[in-house]
Amino acid sequence: SLQNILLYCRPGFEKEAAAEISAITQRIGLYGYVKAKADSGYAVFHPQSASGPEQLTQQLHYPALIFPRQLIFALDMIKDLPSDDRISPLLAHIQQTGLTFNDCWLETPDTNDGKQLNTFTRKFSGLFNKALKQHRLMDSGSRWRLHIFFLSSSALYIGVSDTNNSSPLPMGIPRLRMSRAAPSRSTLKLDEALKTMLSSDEQQRYLQNGMSAVDLGACPGGWTWQLVNRGMRVTAIDNGAMNEELMASGLVTHIRADGFKFTPEIPVDWLVCDMVERPLHISRLMARWLSEGLCRYAVFNLKLPMKQRYDIVQQCRDIIEEECLAHGLKCQIRMKQLYHDREEITVVVLQ
Repeated sequence: SLQNILLYCRPGFEKEAAAEISAITQRIGLYGYVKAKADSGYAVFHPQSASGPEQLTQQLHYPALIFPRQLIFALDMIKDLPSDDRISPLLAHIQQTGLTFNDCWLETPDTNDGKQLNTFTRKFSGLFNKALKQHRLMDSGSRWRLHIFFLSSSALYIGVSDTNNSSPLPMGIPRLRMSRAAPSRSTLKLDEALKTMLSSDEQQRYLQNGMSAVDLGACPGGWTWQLVNRGMRVTAIDNGAMNEELMASGLVTHIRADGFKFTPEIPVDWLVCDMVERPLHISRLMARWLSEGLCRYAVFNLKLPMKQRYDIVQQCRDIIEEECLAHGLKCQIRMKQLYHDREEITVVVLQ
């Protein structure tokens, strides 16, 4: 049965994805063990007792996951797919699920070995999709998406995801293009955060033309550029130099100051921050701005240490939650390791 929980993640963060799914499953009374090979780009939770995707998708919520990029309910690994006929055994396994699917994604781990399989999956895709239609396994009205996760041309996982409780992106990876006008590559981190961590309705509500923002540690202006592009007026705080074209927009005020010491004269709508500093320090700073009413919303990155990353993330969440609650604020905290993040996670706080 589709009882295993397959999670894609950034290579090198398998341990964190494993720690997170272990903590969540323990909370809901689902016991088992996780297999997570270092730098493989995925982790698999194997429960002790059988559960189906219907039950699991009600208990696990993809938007709340931090380190996993995708949430899939999978069969046991298939290790010996014959090279002369891969389609027949795959169809047999898929038919046993008793489900039909609105889409089928052929995917690989986000690793160098995984990328080498792309030519194979592209060639295989056409024939396989044709076979799925012939066997009436495709149904546009189904809520389930089929995932074939190739580890090699003969080893793979067959899994399903609920389209209402999963990433809408193949491999959980957004395809964003960096504008030539953007001052730095870090601009993609904020672009991805705003597009994937806020719903379409929330983007319209929270990212309005004419809003005000402060960007702590702004130079050369990658994050400021994203806000200016959305029609916001930005105060950029940094002792370094800002991008000249960005300053020419007339929407940016550059103040040379320490991001930890600056306080705005009047409250702003947004606080954004991508400073390289210890995560607990950043969390306390963000908590102060939010609890003192210096900003209404915040997006910031937490640079994670090499060890105990999952524990540190939980401590950071607690700092912000406790400070906001102490000031009578109900904060909605969202955390995600985005595709464009590296040794860090992105946090969005809404009130």
